[in-house]
Amino acid sequence: MSNGSEKHASPQNSAETPQDIEIDHKISLVRGGPFYRAQKAIRLLDANRWNLGRRITLAIVVCWVPLVLITLFLNPHATKGLLSDYPVNVRMLIAIPILLGGQILMENVFRKIVRHIGEAGLLTPSDMERLDRTLVTLIRLRDSAIPEAIIVLIIFFHVLTQIHSQLAIALPWAVTGTEASAHITPAGWYYCVVSQLFYQFLLFVSIWKWTLWTAFLFRLSKLDLQIVPTHPDKHGGLGFLGMSPTAIIPTTLVAAAAIGANWREQILRHGLHLINFKFPAIILLAIMLIVAFGPLLFFVPLLGKLRRQGILQYGILGQIHSMEFHKKWIEHREGHEEELLAAPEISALIDLSGSFVNVEGLQPFPLDKGAVVGLVLSIAIPMLPVVLAEIPFVEVLKGLLSAVK
Repeated sequence: MSNGSEKHASPQNSAETPQDIEIDHKISLVRGGPFYRAQKAIRLLDANRWNLGRRITLAIVVCWVPLVLITLFLNPHATKGLLSDYPVNVRMLIAIPILLGGQILMENVFRKIVRHIGEAGLLTPSDMERLDRTLVTLIRLRDSAIPEAIIVLIIFFHVLTQIHSQLAIALPWAVTGTEASAHITPAGWYYCVVSQLFYQFLLFVSIWKWTLWTAFLFRLSKLDLQIVPTHPDKHGGLGFLGMSPTAIIPTTLVAAAAIGANWREQILRHGLHLINFKFPAIILLAIMLIVAFGPLLFFVPLLGKLRRQGILQYGILGQIHSMEFHKKWIEHREGHEEELLAAPEISALIDLSGSFVNVEGLQPFPLDKGAVVGLVLSIAIPMLPVVLAEIPFVEVLKGLLSAVK
């Protein structure tokens, strides 16, 4: 990070120099871990390219295509059921590609923020060294095999404990036999052991990387940040942190899509209604907002204190300057009226007033409206099929049109 002034190139740009690549790896919380190294070893990706199309294609070939082929050869009458299985296809054909693409977005957002910290001079040299040491620790955790091993174990345990509870609601492509003697088909086993595991692994790895980033922001908030209350971003110079939640948007989109797919199936197949999911939907929204914006709360006390100090400090400065202006141009202006319009004190007073407005308008929470909109849409859009499962699209459209009249 101490090399933050070096020229930055996009990870997709093949013209990156070896020095750029080395710097990017030093500040990356995404490019690491056994899964990343395995992909690199088989040349699915390299140091300066994510090869997203190739990785998505291989993931679908491994996770979804075998389900179709196994069902087609061993249980052909259930193939249509598999192809119309909304929850499965959402996970395999939508969620997995989004999670793979989300790694690139997360990488770019993290890197831009870390680079900006160095380029904007927000830390003293000693604090910059402390933050570098924090990055070294987090990168060591990023590269450790233990977190990903724990994730795999948790997923295996979850899958095994959920198999029997899912037998009653699974479609014929995954389960055969009556309810009393139901057993999982080969395609069903493949989905549990390979497809579902891979999907959940990508999801939990994304959450793990976000946890590392949260730890980074927490450590940053404890350093002596060189911030000023008059900064035009209205966040003391930390407004750029507001883009941070955009890194988790693909993950929230996938989670909302998977949960929404399950709710849609319960409406269509088991007669539930939208009202049954009212409180789960509120809880889901609250959790995702906390996960995405929670790390920014670390900076609220700091910015709140900065605002209070700024109001006092600039209030004193304003008082001094205003009193001098008042004495010179109000109490003792006689005989100097012609000089008033050209007096530099007027411009200085206006500038000071603008600075005080910035101080007074300082927002302790570094929120970015674009990030808020993106996060809300990432939750709302996957829920549209849930609504359409109970309310016809025409009725929804009529409601929207009447709302904008």
